[in-house]
Amino acid sequence: QVQLVQSGGGLVQPGGSLRLSCAASGFTLDYYAIGWFRQAPGKEREGVSCTRANNGSTYYADSVKGRFTISRDNAKNTEYLQMNSLEPEDTAVYYCAADPFCSYAEEYDYWGQGTQVTVSS
Repeated sequence: QVQLVQSGGGLVQPGGSLRLSCAASGFTLDYYAIGWFRQAPGKEREGVSCTRANNGSTYYADSVKGRFTISRDNAKNTEYLQMNSLEPEDTAVYYCAADPFCSYAEEYDYWGQGTQVTVSS
């Protein structure tokens, strides 16, 4: 059974850090592009990053570039989203998703369950 299971998230003060995990089962994560998306209340879903399959090069949205970093542990079949210098505007539900290629959210075949990130003092 193909599954993406997310963990991490929570409440953090502005300027703080969090790490989200996206663990894959039923498929080899490195063979897929993994996208991260977020959706804040009342706002449209936003693409945060996408790591391409195999060579693993990563694209970051301008809003998170320099603050968020993607890493993968192929032995654990898991991708991580390290989020530093968090801002209240980063508050959202974060999702990871898998597809053969980096693309628009509608194209992704598999989705994690989502995890809440709240940045507030």
